[in-house]
Amino acid sequence: MNDGVNGVALGVFIFFFVLVTAMGFLAARWRRAANEHSLDEWGLGGRSFGTWVTWFLLGGDLYTAYTFVAVPAAIYAAGAAGFFAVPYTILVYPLIFTFLPRLWSVSHKHGYVTTSDFVRGRFGSKGLSLAVAVTGILATMPYIALQLVGIQAVLDVMGVGGGEDTNWFIKDLPLLIAFGVLAAYTYSSGLRAPALIAFVKDTLIYIVIAVAIIYIPIKLGGFDDIFAAANDKFTASGNGGLVPDHGGQWTYATLALGSALALFMYPHSITATLSSRSREVIRRNTTILPLYSLMLGLLALLGFMAIAAGVKVENGQLAIPQLFENMFPDWFAGVAFAAIGIGALVPAAIMSIAAANLFTRNIYKDFIKPDATPAQETKVSKLVSLLVKVGALIFVLGMDKTVAINFQLLGGIWILQTFPALVGGLFTRWFHRWALLGGWAVGMVYGTVAAYGVASPTQKHFGGSSDEIPGIGEIGYIGLTAFVLNVLVTVVLTFVLRAVKAPDGVDETKPGDYTADAGDPGVEVELPPATAGTSH
Repeated sequence: MNDGVNGVALGVFIFFFVLVTAMGFLAARWRRAANEHSLDEWGLGGRSFGTWVTWFLLGGDLYTAYTFVAVPAAIYAAGAAGFFAVPYTILVYPLIFTFLPRLWSVSHKHGYVTTSDFVRGRFGSKGLSLAVAVTGILATMPYIALQLVGIQAVLDVMGVGGGEDTNWFIKDLPLLIAFGVLAAYTYSSGLRAPALIAFVKDTLIYIVIAVAIIYIPIKLGGFDDIFAAANDKFTASGNGGLVPDHGGQWTYATLALGSALALFMYPHSITATLSSRSREVIRRNTTILPLYSLMLGLLALLGFMAIAAGVKVENGQLAIPQLFENMFPDWFAGVAFAAIGIGALVPAAIMSIAAANLFTRNIYKDFIKPDATPAQETKVSKLVSLLVKVGALIFVLGMDKTVAINFQLLGGIWILQTFPALVGGLFTRWFHRWALLGGWAVGMVYGTVAAYGVASPTQKHFGGSSDEIPGIGEIGYIGLTAFVLNVLVTVVLTFVLRAVKAPDGVDETKPGDYTADAGDPGVEVELPPATAGTSH
């Protein structure tokens, strides 16, 4: 690692950072609506994005700094077990093809902005809606923090911020500046900002991966030498080579399946989905998004390349940025660093908007100010989006950065517990609202307690997301175990509550709402008069 600042790489990085910052502020003028003071406009981009904008937005939303930093870092540290992210992104697309179009249709019909809006309307339960909202906000915070870790890793490798003995304020000042800029253009432009910036982000990522997957293996002697070097490292360390042993295979499979179930439960995934202008846009995107999985598989190989290149770092999150600095000319290293940095800014913006929408619609309006106007909702959501970013910043500055991937995995344990209410509710109303709330509570408590008890060499608690599966004895993903318990409790309680004829909530949806498309009679979003006509 260079002792000083890599001026050329830093200059290129700053150029792209300034470019996307300007685009972020200019996005407020892009497809400007007649009335901008509504969550439909600020928080969902007017529900007007077509196939390609949605594709770039969802890609920018789902393939983040986590992609560039944590996935190859996991492979650098643990071998092929880190590839769990590849099969889970393959599994997720057939899954979402079955339910995302239904969610879009019913949300478009009733003007739902969040998943909690749908849960409240479907089951007539503000309590269940609140549980889903709180879980979404809770799970989003560490996910935003993970993006900030990605930016910080790049800054560290470029030599920005000084060494470990540097005053904390000076060391973290570049990250604080990046955070401030992100907060400003998100506040100003809403979802339009990350939607526009996503074009630059994805273009840079594809360029960097295309170059890296060809250029680096040539310099290292080919893939035979790369895999041989990685196998030698893991064999020498006692891991048995690249492939996990039998116990590791249980962890791998359950982590992939659980992560696939959780991915589109995150508020930011749904926010990007609901910003689409039609049901058909969502269906098309589920068929072309797997292109990103191809990119992810190639990107994951960078972890093995870092081993073969002799990259030595104490913090695994620095492995790939350091690989780029070692292998690329300084100017192209700057391009790669910019791809990582922008790959953090885009999803962080969407995540903060999604969390803010949840607070505004399902906490502020439902429990604090039921008569809030659309303009008041938008103002509150903008302010909360700033607070969410501040919380994530405190989260990342105050915790051990060597376990960045566990931030996201812990959030996955929590968000997976909303699956029965959301996906189950899209197909059936048989589950009782109180049973869903009881199952959610059991899953949340079990998942949190089990994760708290997991230790690692660097952490006494929350050191990982896998633990022994009760009744099986194998080590598996805690989130999936908690989800199974959640479903069992929900089913049992539903039988009991229906047997005693416990009062059910009112369902404001109709069967036809789940298959309707934009332009169908009676399917326009039901908005207050102040915002009518501005959703398209």
